[in-house]
Amino acid sequence: MKVKVVCRKIYEYVRYDLKEIAFPSSLPDPPHIKKRRKLTLRDRFLVLKEASRLYAASWVRDIGPELRPNEYKKDEDDEDKPNEAKSRKKEKEHSTLEDLAVAARGGMETLRPALQRVYMTRASAYRDALKSFIEGYQEGIQQTMEKKDDSKSQKESDKTNTSA
Repeated sequence: MKVKVVCRKIYEYVRYDLKEIAFPSSLPDPPHIKKRRKLTLRDRFLVLKEASRLYAASWVRDIGPELRPNEYKKDEDDEDKPNEAKSRKKEKEHSTLEDLAVAARGGMETLRPALQRVYMTRASAYRDALKSFIEGYQEGIQQTMEKKDDSKSQKESDKTNTSA
């Protein structure tokens, strides 16, 4: 009889407690959360099919309209424009990140000037922003000072008009 009880206790430990120790269950969802229905086998197949299509398409270098339809709509709208505008668009400048990647392949001699260019453009942008902020701040101070002067002159004129 004791062996049966011990076996049952071991079985319950393995079945319930050990499972909870090895793979703890998460906290239950709050009451206001609505549970989603489980996907059917057909829905799972469709999701897997679409995911695999997108994954396979992502390996291609030119991604195409199926993954980025918004960008290709812009290109189709530009068909009305002359060929000069299209050629300019294709000959756009490299981004800073692309320039740094090319410079990094060339070694430290080519990377240093590229980094200096990046830092100088950032510094000039910061300087310009600070300069425009200071100008705007000074304009704001001048406007408030003018308002104060106007209000003082109105008060003085009101005093002279009432005393006369």
